[in-house]
Amino acid sequence: MTKPKINILLIYTGGTIGMVKDFKTGALKSFNFKNLLDQIPELQLLDCNIDTVSFKNPIDSSNMNPKYWVQIAEIIETHYKTFDGFVVLHGSDTMSYSASALSFMLENLAKPVVFTGSQLPIGDLRTDAKENLITSIQVASMQYKGRPLIKEVCLYFEYKLYRGNRTTKLNAEHFQAFASFNYPDLAESGVHLKINQKYLFKPNLRKKLKVNKNLDENIAVVKLFPGISISILESIFNTPNLKAVILETYGSGNCSTEKWFINLLKESISKGLHIINVTQCSGGSVVMGHYETSSALKKIGVISGKDITTEAAVAKLMYFLGQNISGNTFKTKYETSLRGEMI
Repeated sequence: MTKPKINILLIYTGGTIGMVKDFKTGALKSFNFKNLLDQIPELQLLDCNIDTVSFKNPIDSSNMNPKYWVQIAEIIETHYKTFDGFVVLHGSDTMSYSASALSFMLENLAKPVVFTGSQLPIGDLRTDAKENLITSIQVASMQYKGRPLIKEVCLYFEYKLYRGNRTTKLNAEHFQAFASFNYPDLAESGVHLKINQKYLFKPNLRKKLKVNKNLDENIAVVKLFPGISISILESIFNTPNLKAVILETYGSGNCSTEKWFINLLKESISKGLHIINVTQCSGGSVVMGHYETSSALKKIGVISGKDITTEAAVAKLMYFLGQNISGNTFKTKYETSLRGEMI
C-alpha cells in the first residue's frame, strides 16, 4: 500500500523571499507563487504535495499589523483539515512579532506553522531563500507515528528552527538574522536535520483548534533611558483608550526609584492600566525584587514579563486584552506561560 503524501500549504504574505529580478530593468518584483516549482525545481525532490496561497496584495513586513495576522490565521483555519503543515513566507523585519501573535491566536494548534523568509530575493545568485524555504517545508512535513512531529508556531532561518515566540531579529545584513536567547533551538539543519525533541511544545491533542481573532491594539511600548522625563511619560500614560504599557527596563527589571516615576506607575495601575516589565537586554529574565531598584515595581503591582521577548510581550498583551480578562486575574494569567513563550 502506497503511503499518502504529506500536504503542505505555502502562505505568501510578502517580503524579500518572494522577489525576482527583472533582467531587463534590474528591478525587483513579486513572482507568481503558482510557478514556485519553476523557480525551485529542488522542491520536487520533497516527498509531499505543495499548494500555495498568496495575499491578494502582498505587503512589506514593515506594514504588518493585526488585521493581517487575522488574515493569516483565517487561511490556516480554512485549510486546517486539508493540510498537514503550513509554511508562512514573510518579510524578516516583523517576522518575530507575527510568529508570536500566531502562537497565541492558534490555540490548541496540533500542526506545524513555520515562518520563514530571506535576506536576499529568491532569484538572486547568492540567495538564502532556497535553503530557508526547502528546509521549512521539510520541517513542516516531518511526521512521527502518522502525526506531525512539530505542533507549534516556529521560525526557520539560516539552518536553525526556533520557537516563534522566543525569537528576535538581531541583524539586518547577516544571513543569520534571528536568535532565540532564552530558549534552545528546536532543530538544526546540517548534513542531517537534527530535531531537539525534548524542547518541542506539547499541546493537548484532545482539544480542537480554536482561532482567537480579537486583538486589542491599545497598548504602548516604552523603553527607559537615563534622563527620561516626567512630561514624556505622562503624555504616553494619559493617552486616550490606552489599556496597557510594556516597560522595557534595565537588566533584570530595574528602573529609577525617583518618587515621581513610581507614583506615576502606581496611579496608572490604580486607574486600571496594565504595566508589563520586560528587560531591554537581549537575554536574561526580569526578577522583580532581586535588586532594590525593582522592589517598588513589585510592590505596586507591575506585571513581570519574566524572560519574554518584547515581540512576544506585545502579541500576548494584544491577545489578552482581546479576551476581556478581568483586572483581578490579568496579572496571574499574563505571568503564566501559555505557548512556551516564557519560563
